[in-house]
Amino acid sequence: MKTEKEIIIELPSGVTGEIQDKKVTLTGNGKTVSKQFKATTIQLSIEGNKVKIYSAITNRKINAVMNAFDSHIKNLINGLKEEYVYKMEIVYSHFPMTVAIKGKEVEINNLAGAKSPRKAKIKGNTKVEVKGKDVTVKGNNKEETGQTAANIENATKIRGRDIRVFQDGIYITEKPTKAV
Repeated sequence: MKTEKEIIIELPSGVTGEIQDKKVTLTGNGKTVSKQFKATTIQLSIEGNKVKIYSAITNRKINAVMNAFDSHIKNLINGLKEEYVYKMEIVYSHFPMTVAIKGKEVEINNLAGAKSPRKAKIKGNTKVEVKGKDVTVKGNNKEETGQTAANIENATKIRGRDIRVFQDGIYITEKPTKAV
């Protein structure tokens, strides 16, 4: 059994990184993205233009967490190169629905004839645009962008009615493609 494991991720040119209390902050192309990590047995460090993920002990669970850290950091790097874009569509057949952005919330009015508006939180620095029946969610952080799109979709779930008849809501129609 191997007792230590190390993963090294090379930062592209123009990208700088900083780690404080397991919070990785990457800056490049005029953008900044960050992620807080919580695992106690894994150390993170930046040496030159490389991010080093290290653990003195390894087992199956620690390997899985280290690989997750690797993926998260690569997603942060990809977010600096280009934005993650989720495309959503407003669908209604019974009652015309209105969607508006108010601060850090998306407000959905008249969903299935409801009197009170439904609200979905916008996470982090994610931008939400509404044009007609199209909703676009953009951001540099994959997790925040995906969570915002999921919040909007979940806020429009209709409960207590037949979902085959009441298909009103806001649905994700296009997710960001996987960067290679």
